[in-house]
Amino acid sequence: MSDTEDPPAGTIATRGTGLIHAYVLDGHGGGESLTWQGVDHWKPADGVLWLNLDYAATDAQEWLFMRSGIDPVVREALLDRDPRPRALVIGDAMLLIVRAINLNQGAQPEDMVSLRCWIEPHRVITLRHRMVRIVKTIAADLLAGTGPTSPGTFLDEIVERAVEPVVTCVDGIDDDVSRLEDAVLGDHTLELRGRLAELRRRAIALRRFIAPERDAFLRLSSIGAPWIGDGDAGRLREAADRLTRTVEELDAARDRAAVTHEEMASRVGELTNQRLYVLSIITAIFLPLGFITSLLGVNVGGVPGQHVEWGFWLLCGLFAVGLGIQLWLFRRWKWL
Repeated sequence: MSDTEDPPAGTIATRGTGLIHAYVLDGHGGGESLTWQGVDHWKPADGVLWLNLDYAATDAQEWLFMRSGIDPVVREALLDRDPRPRALVIGDAMLLIVRAINLNQGAQPEDMVSLRCWIEPHRVITLRHRMVRIVKTIAADLLAGTGPTSPGTFLDEIVERAVEPVVTCVDGIDDDVSRLEDAVLGDHTLELRGRLAELRRRAIALRRFIAPERDAFLRLSSIGAPWIGDGDAGRLREAADRLTRTVEELDAARDRAAVTHEEMASRVGELTNQRLYVLSIITAIFLPLGFITSLLGVNVGGVPGQHVEWGFWLLCGLFAVGLGIQLWLFRRWKWL
């Protein structure tokens, strides 16, 4: 679940450009793409600057440490190896750590990736190491002219795009638990134990980061910043409420999975007890018969009926009568 690919801040860097995206927003949903040179020459009067960086790259780390102007304490938080979701206003800027569902090919959704954001009135900086779908789609929207127009709308886009995959993933877990609840009533409960345990593991793993992210988004909806408008605050509140409902659904799915697991274990125990009960009845029936046959089979003289031709059939008849008496007693004692 942790970003094990993320190197410790300031210690490991990879070659290649760490500037993934750089745009100056035009205020109408579009933006002008910049290079490192353009970033260095940018001024707040030019418009809101968005930088999306791979902070493990050499040039990105150099810019962060030498030319970003970010306070060292904030920079350390942005480069934390395993950050937890949180939102913090510092002056007129905001530190936001988001955990997003891992939508990369071949990855598990609960192996959540981190997106670290530093948002100022005229500059938005996002940092990641593994690919995050949120910023990729925002960049595509800017190219199409339908992207964010201000830091406030940029924040809205990040929050809403982080919530949507979580809702979809939790809905899938809830549906799977519902199907397993129905399947437990069938005859294949033993085959479902592994699937049910996997769903519980996924729910617990997701909740580790979704719960603090819910708290962070709830805090976003109540704190103020000069660049967050009333409309932006409304969208943030809606996203926070939606994530709160999702966490509640995840908790309910986890509890239902636990109850279903207990029911399944109870049914397996009941089935085992029924089979042991049948074996016990069979043992009780054949115990006296086995005693008589072993007694008559001893290799000594004087066994009654040894030379009587109809002695075998008499013995079978006595066995039948004894079996009938046993069954009558078992029913009388309510053993059957």
